[in-house]
Parts: sequence; structure tokens; C-alpha cells
Amino acid sequence: MTTLSSATPRVSPWVLSAFWFGTAFHWLLLLLILMPHDVVRFVGEGQKGTYLGVLTAVGAVMALVLPPLIGARSDRSGRRLPYIRLGVGVNLVGLAVMALAASALAGMGGFWVYVLGFLLVQFGNNYATAPYSALIPQLVPPEQRGRYSGVMGLLQAVGQLLGAVTAFAVGLLKLPVLVSFALIALVLLVPALITLRGVREEGGAAVQAPRGPTLTWRQLFAYQPFLWVFVTRVLFALGQYSVQPFLQYYNADVLKQRDATTSTSIMLLCIIVGSIVSALIGGRISDRVGRKPVIYVAGTAMALAALLLLVAPSYPVALALAVFFGLGFGAFTSVDWALGSDAMPSASSYARDMGIWHVAFVAPQLSSAPQGALLDWGNAQGGNLGYTLVFGIAALFFLLGVILVRNVPEMVGRRPLTQPDGNL
Repeated sequence: MTTLSSATPRVSPWVLSAFWFGTAFHWLLLLLILMPHDVVRFVGEGQKGTYLGVLTAVGAVMALVLPPLIGARSDRSGRRLPYIRLGVGVNLVGLAVMALAASALAGMGGFWVYVLGFLLVQFGNNYATAPYSALIPQLVPPEQRGRYSGVMGLLQAVGQLLGAVTAFAVGLLKLPVLVSFALIALVLLVPALITLRGVREEGGAAVQAPRGPTLTWRQLFAYQPFLWVFVTRVLFALGQYSVQPFLQYYNADVLKQRDATTSTSIMLLCIIVGSIVSALIGGRISDRVGRKPVIYVAGTAMALAALLLLVAPSYPVALALAVFFGLGFGAFTSVDWALGSDAMPSASSYARDMGIWHVAFVAPQLSSAPQGALLDWGNAQGGNLGYTLVFGIAALFFLLGVILVRNVPEMVGRRPLTQPDGNL
């Protein structure tokens, strides 16, 4: 069997995290800038929230099902890199289909071609995600995962920063939609190649990974560290997806920005700058004091920012709150991968279990459909009630995540289970 080593780090954290940099750029520009803009062009103002929410939710179904299945297959084969290669290839094909549909814009028929392209993007990206997610717990010792997770969080923030700057430049220069999709494809592909070339599978210098029990799904969720990490990640993701898809509409409807695309890009820049400041520091701190204290501070900051955005008196104040939210978000992402990796119970099923853990982030995207409908309904009542409901719900989810993360046992420095019988 071809495997990767978990004994010592055999790859730089920057090389290992490069693919996540490209993925962060990809999703920020696609989900937060291009898709909201394209949906309005396809369906009009009156149904924009509903259709964007449905599109996001349909993609989330793919992301919900695929990672655990592909992760289990990757575990059985002992390979990670071939899955990443194939997934990136399909992802690029999907981007091409979306670009062609958006540039043609042939009414609702074009919209369904756009949806098909988005499904290909989701299929490809999630096909690669579970095998890729297994690399941190498999290659990095527990006592160094905070540092590696911090680098991953930092590169995620930098990728998002580059995405926001690109969106601003594209809007300012009025570049064709094909250019935006071509940039997404390029920035996804190059970092993916860096990771693929930098991670060695056996046949190089890698060592057999430690084996352990392959737990059933019931046993996996009976393992308390995994259960509570999964639950709290769901809550934080619910908070994020209650607001994130609708930021462009918030800028237009609440902050009264004439160029909502540009103002949203600037707001995202502020969030990302805050994230960069806290990302690398948070990961290193978590290796010393534990993951949970960082989560407490991060989640509270995000909840406060979501609530205060409802009463922001002006766009500059909203930008200051965006920086504050980013400080919390960066700290959270800096320990997110470390917390998830620490909670993996068995070395024999890292990819499957990380794929299931990834579901905790993806499944809440399904809430975008009802949240979009709630947004449209509330706004139809007047007074931007929809934004009050959606942002308030986001704050509630963040606070619940902070409260329940207390149930996660502190796992820093612990090794996965190795009992052959799979007992917990």
C-alpha cells in the first residue's frame, strides 16, 4: 500500500497549505462576488436572494455527500495525490462552463447551464478535499499542528485578500467575465501544483503511516472529541453562511452603496486584513495554551460584529466592524484544522474522517436557501427586517459555538487510537 508519513513533518507548512491558498481565492471570488452578480443578471432583483440561496444549497448537497465517500476510497488505496489531481481537473472544467454561461447570459436556459457548471466545480473541488484534508493529521505530529494550521489559516486569508483585490480590480477596469473566471482557474491551478509536487508519496522518502481501527460512523460520533468538534464547527459555519452569501445585497440595500460589488470587495478586504493579523498568531498560541481559549475569543468577536453591523450608522463604521470580525475569523481559522486533526480517532481512516469533519463546514451551506427566502420575506415587510433576522441568527450561532466548544476535550499532544478492536 502507498501511504504518507505521520511520524515527522516531511513537507513545509507553506507547501502543504498552498492548495488551500488557491481554494480560498477560488471560493471568495466565485461565491461572494461573481455568483451574486451573475444571479441578479439572470433572475432580476425580486428573486435574487431565493435563487442565490438555492444555487448555494444545491452545490452544498454535492459537497455534503462526496468527501466522506472519496475519503474512504482514498484510505483504502492509501493514496492522496491522484484524487487531488483529478478533482482539480474537474473543477477547472466546471469553471469554464460557468464562464461560458455567464458571458452568453441566455435567460433562464443560460442559468441552468450556469448551475451545471457550478455542480462540476463543487464535484471537482470536493473530490480533492477529503484526501487533501487528511494530509495534516497524517503528516504533522499533534504538537506542531497549531503552527501548521496557523499557516493554513494565514494562506487562506491571503488567498481571500488576493481574491478581494482581484474583484476590486475587475470591477474598476470593467474586465469581461471570462477574465475573472480565467484568473480563478489560474490561481487554483498553480498552488495545487506546488502542493502536488511538494508532497511525496511512498517511493520517495515517506514512511508507512501508523495503522489503527477503522471505526463505524456510529463509533466515530460516539467518540466525544470528534462529536463536539463536529457540532461546534457546524454552528460556526451556520453563522458564517447566514451572512456571507448576502454581503453584496447588504451593501446595496442597507448601506446604500451605489457600486455594491466594489463596496463589498472593500469590506472583504477589511475582513481579510483582520484575519491575516490574527491567523498565524492564533495557531502558535493554541500549541501553548490549547485550542479552546482561542475559539472563545474568536467566536465572541464574530458574534458581536454581526450584531453591531445591524446598527452601523455608515459605511466607514461597517468597514471598522469588518476588521473586527476578521480578527475573530482569522483566529478561528488558525486553530480550525488543528482542532479537527486532534479529534481524529484513527490513523487508518484519516481521509474518510476528515471528509466527514468537512461536512460540518459544508452542510450549513444548505441553510442559504431558507436564509435567502427569509431575507426576501423580511425585506418585503419593510425596514430591512430581513437583514435583522439573518444577521441576528448568525450571532446566535456563533455564541452557541462558543458555549458548546467547552465540551471538546483538550487534545493537544495526544496520538490517535491504535486499539485493533476499535473500542472507544
